[in-house]
Amino acid sequence: MGINKEIASRKKIPKKNKYSSDDIQLYTLCIIPMVLVFIFNYLPMAGIILAFKDYKYDKGILGSNWVGLYNFKFFFESNEFLKLTRNTLLLNGLFIIAGIAAALLIAILLFCLRGRKNIRIYQTLMITPHFISWVVVSYMVYAFLSPQHGIVNNILENIGMEKVDWYNTPMAWPIILTVSGVWKNVGMDCIIYYAALMNIDSALFEAADVDGANTVEKIKNIIIPALKPLLTVLTILKIGGILRSDFGMFYQLTRDVGALYDITDVIDTYTYRVMSVIGNLGMGTAIGLLQSGVGMILVFSAHYISKKIDSELGLF
Repeated sequence: MGINKEIASRKKIPKKNKYSSDDIQLYTLCIIPMVLVFIFNYLPMAGIILAFKDYKYDKGILGSNWVGLYNFKFFFESNEFLKLTRNTLLLNGLFIIAGIAAALLIAILLFCLRGRKNIRIYQTLMITPHFISWVVVSYMVYAFLSPQHGIVNNILENIGMEKVDWYNTPMAWPIILTVSGVWKNVGMDCIIYYAALMNIDSALFEAADVDGANTVEKIKNIIIPALKPLLTVLTILKIGGILRSDFGMFYQLTRDVGALYDITDVIDTYTYRVMSVIGNLGMGTAIGLLQSGVGMILVFSAHYISKKIDSELGLF
């Protein structure tokens, strides 16, 4: 009888819904981003076929002649291929290293501050440049580097040095582009690291205080290990986009000056110029597909290496 009563009582227990109300709200919030991603990221993938065709406007995508790998061959055999690849890899690699280092440093400095009101002010000031167009930034940079009336040249002249024609000095531009990129993007990047730091258990810092640890030791033994997984993931994702450059920065800041092409010309700016001259959509699509394919390989390679170094790191 006792067993039968237990079975009967179990039958009366109502089944829980598979999804709670909170889950439904979150899924509802995801609908619009998912639709946008599908429309702007997945539907256009059908246009990849252009990379293998000699596209003609009057014939359309399906009616244009099939040329196979000719568009890829055109890019690989161009005289600019090695220079473009070198510039793209070196400059983007420099941006990744400088950007990550600056974001980490600022996030740690913000975390060490005590006044929360001041932190909000600093965050607002650092985030603001992210929303400024590269067109506006290019005029700001030109105000500093103008050959005749630039602020930097005026300072050089006042201290007895000769003016520098910055827009005819290619070797100075890796530093100029790096500083401009870090200034514009470090605010948004450091927020991610700062949010991760806020999740560290305060008991760890209390224990460190009891042991007499100073700030440097806390950063080395608590903060850096806590940020290592996030740092690994973000670095892998950035490495995946190393062949893609910020077109606005490279095109606007340099003002498309031909004297700077040896150092600042990258794959994206070259593609834009070729497309604007000959209007070959097939070649532009081929280069974009190549960048995406190499980026995917780099992501998995970086993930594989990180898992070999530490099995707890990586994307998945």
